[in-house]
Amino acid sequence: MSIFRKLANRYKKQCETNENHSDPELATRYYRTNTAQMIQSIEEIFKADRNVHIISTSAEHGEIAAEIKKDKTFFAIVTVVTVKPFETAVDINISTEQSSLAGTLPSLKKEVLSIYEKLSKKHDFLGSARNANR
Repeated sequence: MSIFRKLANRYKKQCETNENHSDPELATRYYRTNTAQMIQSIEEIFKADRNVHIISTSAEHGEIAAEIKKDKTFFAIVTVVTVKPFETAVDINISTEQSSLAGTLPSLKKEVLSIYEKLSKKHDFLGSARNANR
């Protein structure tokens, strides 16, 4: 990746995980649990943090939307999908409207990795990008 593209990416205001992400840290994560338990765990993690306000939870769609107010205000959507019995994929889309001279992507990525770290403490982590390139 060219230096100019790396610099431009640093100022993106959205960070999204997916199965085939170019950054391995931002690949979809898989856990040994089902959708209902994962949704409950995410709600517990968000409710335990006074800087997070859950906007909506849709267990039917496997999504939780939340506003995170730290040094910047973020909007996060966490999507949970059961791939196999007791194998659940978790993707996170986080964005902000605020800007920073140093770039916003590092802050967004830090928040995504923080959520994943907390989930790994609650559930068995099975791996990242398990269905990539299929």
